[in-house]
Amino acid sequence: MPCSFVRTPPKCPASLGAVSLDAHAAPSSPPPRKLVIQIPCLNEEGSLPATLADLPRQVPGFDVVEWLVVDDGSTDRTVEVARARGVDHVVSHPRNRGLAAAFLTGLDAALKAGATVVVNTDADNQYQASCIPAITAPVLAGEADIVVGARPIGSIDEFSRVKKVLQRVGSRVVRWCSGVEIDDAASGFRAFNRDAAMRAFVHGRYTYTLETLIQAGAEGLTVKSVPIGVNPHMRPSRLVKSSASYVRRSAQTIVRSFALYRPFRFFSALAALPGVVGVALLLRWLGFYVLADEYRSRLPSLVTAVALLLVAAQFMVLAFIADLIAASRRLQANANLRLRRMELSALDGATHHGPGQGAGHLLHLESGGDEPPE
Repeated sequence: MPCSFVRTPPKCPASLGAVSLDAHAAPSSPPPRKLVIQIPCLNEEGSLPATLADLPRQVPGFDVVEWLVVDDGSTDRTVEVARARGVDHVVSHPRNRGLAAAFLTGLDAALKAGATVVVNTDADNQYQASCIPAITAPVLAGEADIVVGARPIGSIDEFSRVKKVLQRVGSRVVRWCSGVEIDDAASGFRAFNRDAAMRAFVHGRYTYTLETLIQAGAEGLTVKSVPIGVNPHMRPSRLVKSSASYVRRSAQTIVRSFALYRPFRFFSALAALPGVVGVALLLRWLGFYVLADEYRSRLPSLVTAVALLLVAAQFMVLAFIADLIAASRRLQANANLRLRRMELSALDGATHHGPGQGAGHLLHLESGGDEPPE
């Protein structure tokens, strides 16, 4: 069910299972549960006020709710607007680095701020903030590591028929590549538990939505979809310039992520076609050689079959090599995750801000050579 579009967000219909606060927690209870709502921004001074006006300051299951804005090299007054409206943390890139980099910067800043759960939403107020309890409830209950808000694609008037079809087809492809059940792969309205936020990494600059799902499936994280409501569009999408461009860049992201996180399956699939055709031609040649005229060698069929089988064998060799490289990368990723946990554990308690106390907190990040490749 869609959620109502109001300034003081009501309970989303899907959020009835949200965890309630314990009003009688003992002083010796664990550290307070903190929700950090992050918003990547690029020149959003016009839409950001409406987005912030709808964000909650209290969410069931959390003791503290803080807002974080990631300024991705804006040239307008995005930062001033964010600070004037009480945003707790503002993180700035000195120049535009792309949506994926802004998303990762936000996760890093939210973790350093002591977030138990991180919610990512868009600055154009596309997603109804009243559904935040709906997407955080499964995370708090331990039912999911990542929750993706599934938009009612079929009932969004601003989406053309072609775009609706592409959204559904894209989600099916991502489901097959990732192995996770997801209804709206392109949705950026997501909740991450602390561990999933630490693991997240994106190699491209275009978007984070597709690659993070394939990564989550490869790492065995639990991903869940929750229906959400959407608001009327305030402006055209800056990410989708045209359907053809969106399909091309999304396809590149899916293929690259599939090859990166599931290399054996990827190269085995490439080997299947020449392998099957090669075996069929070889069997055909054997059949004619045994049963047909003994003076007809049918050499072209034999040569073609051998060539195709050699191509399939090369792909299988690549599959084994890539799988070994992926295993090494997983070991390195696990080591980095342990170091990350130690780093954040050392920072725990030093970067907690009460609501409203960090409005002037501004970080300026230098962009060096570690920028994700195009």
